[in-house]
Amino acid sequence: MAFLKDGNHTEVTEFILLGLTNDPVLRVFLFIIILCIYLVTVSGNFSTILLIRVSSQLHHPMYFFLSHLASADIGYSSSVTPNMLVSFLVKRSTITYYGCVIQLGSGAFFGTVECFVLAAMAYDRFIAICSPLLYSMKMSTQVCLQLLIVAYISGFLNASSFTISFFSFFFCGPNRINHFFCDFTPLVELSCSDDSVSMVLATISVGTVIVITVFVIVVSYTYILITILKMRSTEGRQKAFSTCTSHLTAVILFYGTITFIYVMPKSSYSTDQNKVVSVFYMVVIPMLNPLIYSLRNNEIKGALKRQFGRKIFS
Repeated sequence: MAFLKDGNHTEVTEFILLGLTNDPVLRVFLFIIILCIYLVTVSGNFSTILLIRVSSQLHHPMYFFLSHLASADIGYSSSVTPNMLVSFLVKRSTITYYGCVIQLGSGAFFGTVECFVLAAMAYDRFIAICSPLLYSMKMSTQVCLQLLIVAYISGFLNASSFTISFFSFFFCGPNRINHFFCDFTPLVELSCSDDSVSMVLATISVGTVIVITVFVIVVSYTYILITILKMRSTEGRQKAFSTCTSHLTAVILFYGTITFIYVMPKSSYSTDQNKVVSVFYMVVIPMLNPLIYSLRNNEIKGALKRQFGRKIFS
């Protein structure tokens, strides 16, 4: 950031995050709650990754993607939660200019990876239910790696669009961000420069990610639903649907909150509501995903029992 303006305008080198609340008692309460959530998020997702790696029964495409979803959840939550926890303990929470762009870029990267991994998991369920005889061929190791590469490249491109947009902003006045992290919209409001091009770039980038991934998920589940309804056996229907419930729950939670933040008109909800929803999809959902899959997936529960059994009797 090597630009200054003449006159009374000065270069902004740090931002003040206003956070969730100024109430000291509530800040302590929120610190304890969010610290517990973050510890469960990291331990739960790391345990999921470890379990999938050590259990040969879970060496399938669905769990391969699940391990990367867990990694994305750790990164997504870690992009904002540690800084958020510190903000509860200090009178004035600040973040440097470069710290802000790192937080913005990392959130965009891991959020995009999560979207594409969820789409890849939907495609995996589509192949497993609609083309079971061709599953091993259509979901080979090479195909899984290609889908994962697309997810990470897309994450890099989306994060780059936000980073480029951020560096095109000129911050010359107020540096108080009415949020608990460096979100894009509050930064646009603080910028003194013409942000029309940056806004279009970021909108196209986010819109492309959401449209592509939602399209894949909706089409996959449409075919899955049609296939399940055609099954004559009630037991077969229940078994087929049970393999999708965990993933479908994760999709609804994640995309539901994203829709509230990025699709609904800004006039229809307040900044405080925005903050609460942001806490849910950036802090709470990464904790819920491993719980959803461990509680509703029989293969993971079976793998857990086998691993604990080995530890006890070894």
